[in-house]
Amino acid sequence: MTQDEARARYPGAQTFTFRDSRALCDELLALVRAGRKTATCGALRDVAEGGEAMPVPGRRDIALDWDGRPALVIETVAVAVRRFCDVDEGFALAEGEDDDLVDWQEGHRCYFTRNGGFHPEMDLICERFRLVEDLGG
Repeated sequence: MTQDEARARYPGAQTFTFRDSRALCDELLALVRAGRKTATCGALRDVAEGGEAMPVPGRRDIALDWDGRPALVIETVAVAVRRFCDVDEGFALAEGEDDDLVDWQEGHRCYFTRNGGFHPEMDLICERFRLVEDLGG
């Protein structure tokens, strides 16, 4: 399925790619498909600076694979803005990537450092979602 076909099937859906490398993107798509990843987060500054659109409950988005092909459709079920230092273990585990909060903090500190800077009190958009459709396989 092409991006145009996916957008026609899900009018108004945003497109995005998980993370900042092929390996991480592939890993996170697999975690969503397996039902282990039901949450994600991003820096609030990315929305504030005119980048990504702020997620809202009920919005459906198309997750792309690293080559830009539609892979999954997810639907936002909850959104909260939290400081990095206030993210709890429940949310960290819902991201599906780590075994505990400490591992989540380290991995995300590295990610945010690579992508615009890190501060322990930086605001994050914490999003919970559900898988609507697997478009890739």
